[in-house]
Amino acid sequence: MMIKILVPASMAVCIGLLPAADFPSAEIANGRIRAKIYLPNTQSGYYRGTRFDWSGVVYSLQYKGHNYYGPWVQRTDPKVRDFVYEGPDIVGGPCSSITGPVDEFGQVGWEEAKPGGRFIKIGVGALGRRDEDRYDNYRLYEIVNPGKWTIGKSRDSIDFTQELADSSSGYGYIYRKTLRLVKGQPEMVLEHSLKNTGTHPIRTTVYNHNFLVLDNQPPGAPLVITVPFQIQTQRPPNKELAEIRGNRIVYLKTLEGRDVVTTPLEGFSDSPADNEIRIENTKLGAGMKISSDRPLARENLWSIRSVVGMEPFVAIAIEPGAEFSWKSTYSYYTLPAGTK
Repeated sequence: MMIKILVPASMAVCIGLLPAADFPSAEIANGRIRAKIYLPNTQSGYYRGTRFDWSGVVYSLQYKGHNYYGPWVQRTDPKVRDFVYEGPDIVGGPCSSITGPVDEFGQVGWEEAKPGGRFIKIGVGALGRRDEDRYDNYRLYEIVNPGKWTIGKSRDSIDFTQELADSSSGYGYIYRKTLRLVKGQPEMVLEHSLKNTGTHPIRTTVYNHNFLVLDNQPPGAPLVITVPFQIQTQRPPNKELAEIRGNRIVYLKTLEGRDVVTTPLEGFSDSPADNEIRIENTKLGAGMKISSDRPLARENLWSIRSVVGMEPFVAIAIEPGAEFSWKSTYSYYTLPAGTK
């Protein structure tokens, strides 16, 4: 049975990190895996920033004693732009402090909007443009039209729909996202569709940041990331921390302090088969595979001592009245002890 919930709309505000029970949330399970998800809510939601899509914020996913997601910052400070280190803590800004496999869409309509006008962030709403030359995804913009959110939940899936009609900017859309746990399998499927209901074309990109916080342990040797293609890059990772070996990125030490492993990945084809990622940690005995049905537009790796983020980008171009869909499948698994 699917239960529908209407979510009220209002302005976004900055928040700090509170216990999970203090935020609107839901839980889904299929007998193999169990996922806990924060719900969009403009009054009391966990995430009310203007960078990431508000739907499908997974803050816990458990499989065979392993937990794959959770906060990668210790607290949130509205004065912080992205994130900073303060003593033993990583402190996030209100637009970056989020968890799980979350989507970020590129801004739409910024170039046409004048200061004081509106532009669009899909999954957030219509935002007010400030008097600045460039869009800043770490900045908290005013949400002048959040659209209408509808949520439907069953035992093993949850659906999110955001409807936006913004006559001021000429943009409108119906965005649907479903998190579904596959029956009898340790798999989660993210199904998306975006229909352009406005008068302007929608041309943007979307990527999933994939904030992996595996068992709340720092990334490091023997963590290995594998893709289907031979990796090329103009900016290889810090050679003391990680190195590229063919189609793999191999971590050489455990990240600590302000260590950063980051690199843009090139060498992929225009086939969706190259949009696949495996992340395995033999020390923890756990891994995951992410695959998509759309080709890569670009791909990046970013990780610090608290999180690993593989970022596969997909290009979106939708004429008025048309619809675009894409799907990602997350498979979770364990590794035998001593696996190399």
